[in-house]
Amino acid sequence: METLIIALAAGFGFILAYHTYGKWLGKKVFRLSASAVCPSTELRDDVDFVPTPRSIIFGHHFTSIAGTGPIVGPAIAVMWGWLPALLWVVFGAIFIGAVHDFGSLVVSLRNKGQSVGDVAGHLISPRTRMLFLLVLFLGLTVVLAIFGLVIASVFRMYPSAIFPCIVQIPIAVFIGTWLHRKGVGILIPSLLALCVMYLTVIFGNVGMLGSFNATLATLPTIAWVVILLAYSYIASVLPVWFLLQPRDYINALQLLSVIALIVVGLVVAAFAGGAPIDGTRPELLISAPMIDIDPADAPLIFPFLFITIACGACSGFHCLVASGTSSKQVSCETDAKFVGYGSMLTEGFLATLVILACVAGLSLGIDSEQGILVGNEAWNARYESWATAGGLGAKVGAFVDGSANFIASMGISSSIAVAFMGVFVASFAGTTLDTACRLQRYVVQEIARTPRLPLTTLRNKHVATLFAVLLALLLAAIPASGEWTVAKMGTGGLILWPLFGAINQLLAGLAFLVIAAYLWHRKKPIWFIVLPAIFMLAMPMWAMIMQAFVGTNAAESWLAQERWLLLAMGIAAIVLEIWILLEALALIKKDPRHKGEGLS
Repeated sequence: METLIIALAAGFGFILAYHTYGKWLGKKVFRLSASAVCPSTELRDDVDFVPTPRSIIFGHHFTSIAGTGPIVGPAIAVMWGWLPALLWVVFGAIFIGAVHDFGSLVVSLRNKGQSVGDVAGHLISPRTRMLFLLVLFLGLTVVLAIFGLVIASVFRMYPSAIFPCIVQIPIAVFIGTWLHRKGVGILIPSLLALCVMYLTVIFGNVGMLGSFNATLATLPTIAWVVILLAYSYIASVLPVWFLLQPRDYINALQLLSVIALIVVGLVVAAFAGGAPIDGTRPELLISAPMIDIDPADAPLIFPFLFITIACGACSGFHCLVASGTSSKQVSCETDAKFVGYGSMLTEGFLATLVILACVAGLSLGIDSEQGILVGNEAWNARYESWATAGGLGAKVGAFVDGSANFIASMGISSSIAVAFMGVFVASFAGTTLDTACRLQRYVVQEIARTPRLPLTTLRNKHVATLFAVLLALLLAAIPASGEWTVAKMGTGGLILWPLFGAINQLLAGLAFLVIAAYLWHRKKPIWFIVLPAIFMLAMPMWAMIMQAFVGTNAAESWLAQERWLLLAMGIAAIVLEIWILLEALALIKKDPRHKGEGLS
């Protein structure tokens, strides 16, 4: 019952925050106006700038910011206890993450859909623009390199997810083309598409389709990365209505249906217990410790809790989505609260369910070499130490198995429940990948437009996208042992994961600087941004210094391990952060509120 109470309390808190704090931000701080002309209308080109109904843009925005972030982060952070993870998710999402996303979206809307990097150049200094764009470029390169590897790993773990994820693409293209030509509603076609996807989950792992999934699951990791990045290239240069919007809308419906299944399953498990094991329904209990500040081999809870959980509490990647694609599609300025603030709270609720799935769902039973384990034994089997819980497969598997246990408590087959969750994870990672590729294209083009830089060729969208994809492929292909063979390529690329968390949170802190500068120029209150900005600048800096030079309880420093790529990229991020902070401090000393004129 405790698990259900936590879920309901968190959900109620998010709803309350949306209608109080979110409402205050929209009306009193940002002063959203339904009569304002948005970039999607003013600069409409039906490729990137496309006026879009708020339900569709919500689907695109949410599925793009979610990915595997709100799954992987919370699934490992519960090592420090479920309470610290839960508090950071709930209060972080309400007072930091949602404010960050909402503010980034509004600032971009008021500046012709420009990215936060371009806006930083106007608000702080022209030099800051290039520095900020370099941080964005660094972060997105890591995202593209990692998420191809993540999806490949998920496909290997859950082969039944392969065909449903593949079939989603032609369905989305058909829906996008049909809707664009006929101008009809998207809800019914997308619901039908979702039903087709779920049918492929239920029946797609038997017979010929089962063989198809099994065969593709044996592909080398680097082969999947090539396929996924090639898809991302195609998706990022197509008009957003053709593939991106309908695919993301379908995935948004998938998310809502999965959340509903998990919540209903949680209710059933709370009152009746989990799926029967040897004729007995196990009791739903939280098996994880409430607080454990020193789990075996784990790094320090400060600052690493706030780096480990990014998506679900606060994530810098969201400012890229908000100012990169979403601001070019919002058709009414007042929709920004629903899209920006509302999406982040929804992600916070998803992260809450992930936490509960890992700390309580696992207790309903997992398979092991010793047979089916329940209760504390199930928890200990997955979270014995940081090393056993830290791998990508362990983190994703903990959520998939725990949430599948909730669903199975309703009488649904455990194998089907696991397949549902595998498709869910892979689909969301895919939406992050193709959106990140489009965003990286924007960033490369913006850098190429800098005067006096001999990069005019990169202003072409195809050349810019190809450059982004090939660079990501090179990083993803890094072998663990130094042997550049097909079997080894891609095995070392996931060493970039520790860097992703720190750079991701650094982006959030820098985005807060831009939002604060925007409000500062207009003599608007910034008190509610100051502490989140300081916090989101200090934590990633602290974490990167620890990882690069000092080391953690879990591992030696990057310097000691001779991980030169991580060390170089980490030092570059630290230098860029310090430089941007110095530029911002110079702005404050000059008190140039008269600057920024010409900005909306």
